[in-house]
Amino acid sequence: MRTRAPIVTLAVGAALLIAGCGSSSSSSSSTDAASATTSSSMTSTAAAPTTAANGTTPGPETIPLEKGPELAPASTTSPGHKIDGVIECAPLEQLAYHIHIHLQVYDNGHSRSLPAAIGLLDPVYENTPYGRFYGAQKCYYWLHTHASDGIIHVESPTKRIYTLGMFFDEWRQPLSSDQVASVHGKVTAFLNGKRWTASPRDLPLEAHFQIQLDVGKPIVPFKPISFAGSGL
Repeated sequence: MRTRAPIVTLAVGAALLIAGCGSSSSSSSSTDAASATTSSSMTSTAAAPTTAANGTTPGPETIPLEKGPELAPASTTSPGHKIDGVIECAPLEQLAYHIHIHLQVYDNGHSRSLPAAIGLLDPVYENTPYGRFYGAQKCYYWLHTHASDGIIHVESPTKRIYTLGMFFDEWRQPLSSDQVASVHGKVTAFLNGKRWTASPRDLPLEAHFQIQLDVGKPIVPFKPISFAGSGL
């Protein structure tokens, strides 16, 4: 649903955005595997978003935008190199294997946000009633973010298990047992609500997995999001 330079036209309503990039799949036809998606110009009459009772506001992917300072700039993304020998940056999104993961990081109990446009080289954005939604003019890494809602898109030409460490390598940010991007301290990891005792770099990126990293103290109880109705 996003198209390359010279002019990128992005959908401006949550329903339209989800229609093009939200559907998840673990397999597709050989035709799909060999192609990526583009879009036509779209318009929307979507109303401005409303704030839910818990104080959250839906973003352009219908998932609430994360609060707090960005962990690091999205612009530190590696400039087009192959990452860890397996992740490449392609002119168009690869949708043969398309899933979504949510990442939330807390710094001594305070929410930090995952920036939009990680993995998008020469990014451009559309201002929507739900916040900024980013596309790329140059290329899309197979792991990337479109909005500041913590959603990591895995859009790969083949099915495989990528890891959170690979995503941070692509972003050129450190991830270890005592550091998450710019945040330092002991890291306590949760995967789908359960404590993860191995290295946070080894956390798998699989469909609808929810990852929470608590850096320092206090440890924030796991806070899941709902993918229901999002189309992701």
